[in-house]
Amino acid sequence: MVKNRFYRFIRATWRPFATFLHPLRVEGLENLPKDQPVLLCANHSSAVDPILLICAMRQDFPLRIMAKKQLMKIPVVGAFLRAIGVFGVDRGNSDIAAVKTSIQSLRDGWNLLVFPEGTRVKEPGSVDVKGGVGMMAIRSGVPLVPVFIGRDKRLFHRVSIIIGKPYDPVYTGRKGTAEEYQSNAEEIMRRAYALGGIQWQR
Repeated sequence: MVKNRFYRFIRATWRPFATFLHPLRVEGLENLPKDQPVLLCANHSSAVDPILLICAMRQDFPLRIMAKKQLMKIPVVGAFLRAIGVFGVDRGNSDIAAVKTSIQSLRDGWNLLVFPEGTRVKEPGSVDVKGGVGMMAIRSGVPLVPVFIGRDKRLFHRVSIIIGKPYDPVYTGRKGTAEEYQSNAEEIMRRAYALGGIQWQR
């Protein structure tokens, strides 16, 4: 499926350089469904995490990424990010526009990458997970997929990216509740860290 040719061009161009600096060991690509979009939920410890995850995906994997809105305001950088399918979110507030963009993207067949912790985290469990990922999955009707990105990002040292099995959010009623959004978000982060052998809890 080709949804953004510029994204594919940039990925193909940059991937050799990125994986030269940070060689990848990727496990679990077979867990990504080919017949429906998914919401990828990964831990986040370094600014290079989105780049490495893009490199780990299949070339034909249509992907959008949610990023902090400050990046989108940087001249040239913001335009470039929008061109490859990135959109901004105000992490400090309830950004309804970003949530709507996320849900619509998933309904339109895009896969979406989100870091549920909302920021780079050095110590797992030290920040609250944002319940929005649970709401986005429930409202769009897609599964959550846990992803663990290795936390050691030294140059020329192999980084593991492990993709877990899809997780269908658990909820009641037609749209779920705020408590259910939060519990599903916390569950997917437990699963993401467990892929790396880390026990996560809040």
